[in-house]
Amino acid sequence: MTEFLRLGVNVDHVATVRNARGIAHPDPVRAAHIAARAGADGITAHLREDRRHIRDDDIACLSDELDIPLNFEMAATEEMVDVAVKYRPHAACIVPEKREELTTEGGLDVIGASDRLGVMVPRLLDAGCRVSLFIDPDARQLDAAVSVGAPVVELHTGTYCDLEGVEREAELQRLRDGAIYARQIGLECHAGHGLNFETVSAIAAIPEIVELNIGHFLVGEAIFLGLEGAIHRMRDLMNEARAST
Repeated sequence: MTEFLRLGVNVDHVATVRNARGIAHPDPVRAAHIAARAGADGITAHLREDRRHIRDDDIACLSDELDIPLNFEMAATEEMVDVAVKYRPHAACIVPEKREELTTEGGLDVIGASDRLGVMVPRLLDAGCRVSLFIDPDARQLDAAVSVGAPVVELHTGTYCDLEGVEREAELQRLRDGAIYARQIGLECHAGHGLNFETVSAIAAIPEIVELNIGHFLVGEAIFLGLEGAIHRMRDLMNEARAST
């Protein structure tokens, strides 16, 4: 039987629109409730150091109100570990973060940060968080994820989405190989970043991947289809691709 593919909906950019006017609307927590009704299996929110979109009170409200899992995206800093320990979300996904970047630009260097992660990951696990590391599909980084104790990885699909033609196919094969290797060494494998209606099917068809996290595209497409409509369409594409494996 084909393993069900979960969909995590990232609500960061609902908060981006809200913050552009410095008012309370649109509310990312309301968006999370709509996403849950539309079939999202979880909600993702990234609390950045500069609070450019999601804010601390959003995390507090999401933690209190959600009936589906909250995936808390965070940088590998003591501040963010303290926030995660305070709110104890279902999952904590550690991502690379640079203040000057527009969005996450690539995977976490687990090898280079192994000493720091080797301390942070156990703290998060002790708080009841299911820890994942957002990484490129590289066997050395996957091995390092195991060495620091993370049970889950999320493969960075942004490069795949940005490429075309034979280069995209080569990156897709890297993702397939990475997902296979992740499962072989005992990691649960997720994927995300940059996915849209065109690019999601090939990733959803990789049977070793059990969860996709998608945000910016769904929030943008909600302008045209509504948030529920965009999520329904994404869910249908994911289900069709997974059924073909």
